[in-house]
Amino acid sequence: MDTTTSSGSSPATLQVHSIIPENPITAMELPFPSFLRLKRHCLGSSVPGEFFLASCPSIVLHVLTTCDLGPRDLAKLEATCSFFRKPANFSPDFDLSISELAALDICQKRVIFKCMGEEERQEMKRKCGGSWKLVLNFLIAGEFGCRREKSQALAGPGHSIAVTSKGVVYSFGFNGSGQLGLGTTQDSWQPRPIRSLDGIRIVQAAVGTDRTILISDAGEVYAFGKDCFSKPKSEVQETKLITTPQRVKSLTDIFVVQAAIGNYFTAVLSREGRVYTLSWGSDERLGHDTDHSCSLPQPLLGALENIPVVQIAAGFCYLLALAFQPTGMSVYSVGCGLGGKLGHGCDDCETQPRLIEQFGFLNIEPVMVSAGAWHAAVVGRDGRVCTWGWGRHGCLGHGTEELQMAPRVVDGLKDVKVVHVATGTYATFVASDDGQVYSFGSGVAANLGQQDDVDEDTLAPKLVLSLKETKERMVHVSLTNGGNWNGHTLVMTESGTLYAFGTGDRGQLGVELGDNLKEREEPAKVAGIDLS
Repeated sequence: MDTTTSSGSSPATLQVHSIIPENPITAMELPFPSFLRLKRHCLGSSVPGEFFLASCPSIVLHVLTTCDLGPRDLAKLEATCSFFRKPANFSPDFDLSISELAALDICQKRVIFKCMGEEERQEMKRKCGGSWKLVLNFLIAGEFGCRREKSQALAGPGHSIAVTSKGVVYSFGFNGSGQLGLGTTQDSWQPRPIRSLDGIRIVQAAVGTDRTILISDAGEVYAFGKDCFSKPKSEVQETKLITTPQRVKSLTDIFVVQAAIGNYFTAVLSREGRVYTLSWGSDERLGHDTDHSCSLPQPLLGALENIPVVQIAAGFCYLLALAFQPTGMSVYSVGCGLGGKLGHGCDDCETQPRLIEQFGFLNIEPVMVSAGAWHAAVVGRDGRVCTWGWGRHGCLGHGTEELQMAPRVVDGLKDVKVVHVATGTYATFVASDDGQVYSFGSGVAANLGQQDDVDEDTLAPKLVLSLKETKERMVHVSLTNGGNWNGHTLVMTESGTLYAFGTGDRGQLGVELGDNLKEREEPAKVAGIDLS
């Protein structure tokens, strides 16, 4: 190849000369060196063959780990090609296959797994079924159910809590018991960060009447508001108020990953999948035989002693647990069964966890549970939604106000693939895979977001048009659950924007209302919080 530049004023030209061999056909047929002649076998062929990257297992492992493949994907690779299921001979786990090693490496990206000792990891592996892919499945299931290590916003009875992806906590609303954690008992409509938590990364939160619980990435539990974990039915406890987050000493020996607050009790979930409860009340003792005023954590006994749990949800006087097993997910319930809210086809109370068998008959594998004050809901892996319990105001979405004593599929959502569900006091919200939000139940105080039917009941799922008009994809909803408060609702978008509507007279919406206004019908952006 040579270049020639013209001497005139015209632009320079580049002349390219191709060199053509005398016998082009012969040149094309020259054999490749043996090390370049890699035979690429069709994955899935019944004839065993060498995987084309078998000589570079480190590269394959790096790709699998970097791509964050799910446990089902890794299992499919094993089933497709022998390279992914035979021992990879990586030190120190020489016997592990490359897909198992990838699962282990992906697990180690999780905060709750990273700081576990080797014995604890092996015990978790044993409980999950003896595979690191199953451990990864267990961890992912917990993240999906309660947005672990992701930003979240919770609408409590009269107050709200928002946790950013960086672990910063904002609070706003009613603060009569110090439940905002700001060091005072003054209400605040403007979201304010809890400065006393500087240096502590919070990854989970739970809200209840007059109290808030926060969980750090180190499994530590902080509480503020009323200094008790229960509100017993038979007596009134004198409690002092705690206005800044304080470490819960009784839980220092448990690495906690989630908490749920009912009216009579608090439940916490350990990273190993064990459920503990504190102070149930005078009747149901929730699977342990302690006195009803006991505030020490007690492990949940019975069917869940040896089955790991990935998510818990607390209603007024009952608890749901989403359990993990190698064969699939299942739901257990315990507590007060009035109205059929335990899902067993009757209104009997249960003192120990009992499997809800109806999901097997419906051929639904639950992946998320939500416990409203008096009714409950589940999202299935296939996107179907089931509800059961008291049906007042149409909160079950079946077109009536009749109660359901066992889970029933919401037919009004048959054309919607649901990925998130939230229940409150006689109200339910779902979010679809395309980011749309539907609501049904009690519309008191505009908490359903249905602007054309303000304060009216919605007996079947209805699209929240005011959220659709924002042209943003909604990923998470929280609404008031329990307490003697009119409800409010918080909705978070994929981009981290937070919208609020419903009752806001104590500042719980995070926006300032005009004079004499107590609620907001149209979703309003909550300023000052970055939840991206």
